[in-house]
Amino acid sequence: MVRRILFVVIVLIVVVSIAVVLTRSATPVLEIVPPVTVLGQATPITVHVRDPHGVRGLTAFVEQNGSRYSVAESTEPSKAAERIWNFSAGVKATPQLKDGKAKLILEATSNDLLHKTGHWEGAVTVVTQPPSVTADTEQHYLYLGMADLATVTVSGNWTEAGVRVGDEKFRAWPMPGGKPGFFSLYAFAWNMPAGTVPVVYASNGAGNEATSPLVVVFPKKEQPKYTTHDLQVSDSFLNKVVNELDPNGTGDTVARFVKINSEMRKANNQTLSDLRLKTADTFLWSQPFIRQPHSKAESNFADVRNYIYHGKKIDQQVHLGYDLAVTEHVGVQASNDGKVVYAAPLGIYGNCIVVDHGYGLQTIYGHLSRIDVHVGDMVKQGQVMGLSGMTGMAGGDHIHFAMQLDGVQIDPKEWWDRHWIQDHIAKRVELPGFSK
Repeated sequence: MVRRILFVVIVLIVVVSIAVVLTRSATPVLEIVPPVTVLGQATPITVHVRDPHGVRGLTAFVEQNGSRYSVAESTEPSKAAERIWNFSAGVKATPQLKDGKAKLILEATSNDLLHKTGHWEGAVTVVTQPPSVTADTEQHYLYLGMADLATVTVSGNWTEAGVRVGDEKFRAWPMPGGKPGFFSLYAFAWNMPAGTVPVVYASNGAGNEATSPLVVVFPKKEQPKYTTHDLQVSDSFLNKVVNELDPNGTGDTVARFVKINSEMRKANNQTLSDLRLKTADTFLWSQPFIRQPHSKAESNFADVRNYIYHGKKIDQQVHLGYDLAVTEHVGVQASNDGKVVYAAPLGIYGNCIVVDHGYGLQTIYGHLSRIDVHVGDMVKQGQVMGLSGMTGMAGGDHIHFAMQLDGVQIDPKEWWDRHWIQDHIAKRVELPGFSK
């Protein structure tokens, strides 16, 4: 009897011991921050490792074409629950690597009794040579707010290319029709510092970048002179905007109006800019864009507006579009063929439609009283998409018409001009269906 009790006690001790070990053991968790997708000559890698018992050892490998190469190892045990491991990986330390796809593999062994191993792996691209880029030799005539097109030759290993203007980037696209090379539609923004020289660029994500300047001419006689207007804010307009766009807000009405006009405007413009990611990789249009028929421009592109309330300036904003007025509730026509990528209320723009025309070029229609299209609809030039109105930051019935290129708002007027399209677009790339 005593032996049986002793046996049971021993079994219980063993079971409890095993349970304690199992419950106190852990598997390390690994994370690379920031993510790494390209390995160059010596790409720095930072690994965050978490394990409540610390880490006994760390190992990193690169696997390519059936072979595995050890690229880093740490054998110093640590009891810290969180640890950062820094190392470099790339062709310099592992010359066996070739250009192309590979896999980065990380392993971490826990510092507890069971020594469980945590595992992480991710796809990477090995790049052994820097990219090379060449800009076209044409003269590019630019002014503030204008768009243009450049052709680009890219060679070597690269992951990103296009045109950079100041701190703004515009994507490169393969030439239409399967022709060699690339092109980029880019913008010289309304507020770009004078003398900024656009450059074509190519980078490989491993810290290597090549650039080449465009040949640019800035004709002084064509540079726009933006006008400044004092816009009188009435109590009725103030209350209309605040009640429509901040119905649940509290506090001073003027302060709420200014917040809408500044903070909401900024957020709305970011929403519009983000739509650049919803663009087609083809031309959806073939003829010049059209301006709303019989419309009168009540405000032009990049007009500066001083908002005056009871004789005091309360705000200043830049108007990045044309306010086109015809009659009340006129049918709003699509400026060109394209695909609807936005059709809903958008803050200061009221009921808003955005049509994508491909390669990052999009048109914007704001203040509508009614929207008759849906996201995903294909529209034809001249098609009525809704009715004009005065929703959002509008004091009267009109259409806010604007254009953007890769998220940067531009002056639409060139796109209404067949000769400009011929000189800046159609003669540089194949624009199917375009008639001179």
